Amino acid sequence: MQVRRRRRRTDVSHDPSTYDVALVLRTLLESLPPGRALDLGTGLGRNPRALAARGWTVDAVDLSRAQLERARDRTVSRDHDGVGQQAGEIAWILADVDSYAFPGDAYDLVTISFLDVRDRLPAIQSTLASGGILFYEHYLESPAGYRGSDSDADHRPGPGDHYRFAPNELLEACRDLRVLYYHESLVDGEPRVTLVARDDADGSRPPLELVSGGGLE
Repeated sequence: MQVRRRRRRTDVSHDPSTYDVALVLRTLLESLPPGRALDLGTGLGRNPRALAARGWTVDAVDLSRAQLERARDRTVSRDHDGVGQQAGEIAWILADVDSYAFPGDAYDLVTISFLDVRDRLPAIQSTLASGGILFYEHYLESPAGYRGSDSDADHRPGPGDHYRFAPNELLEACRDLRVLYYHESLVDGEPRVTLVARDDADGSRPPLELVSGGGLE
């Protein structure tokens, strides 16, 4: 199945879940009270641990049983050693995002890091509670002439351009949400995109202090 191949290529060929939690997400968490969160493509559990440490209750979803077991073991080990002890709970969920039944209006925060779920974004947006936040970071297509042809994809970090967002593609896909932050940038020479958006259907939430950005820099 092509969709599954695209997703697994994203997180198998280059697993960024050992990186530090993104600065934008850390800044966002400082502005939000704990609630219920969903992390998709959780990998080794980087995002869920950061959320649970701040008191969030987290559903961490991944297709790989081995990844979930490693994430769970790493979390238990860190708790036992007193490093990053969590105040919230993490439920490790073995599931395929392609067929996952997202509950409606369920989550105050959804986090997605380096997983191509563009075809499931409508369902993901529907799982946000009123005022809920979507945080999404992923790879961006290489600018023309920047990194050579897509045939070099197997020799560079991250997936090939076929598996990346085009410029402004993620922004357009989330047009039904209120975009609080959008930035296309180079991180260690790698084109990436980061978005923070909110379900503001009732218009009752005050704005968050996040700065939006534009093209690659």
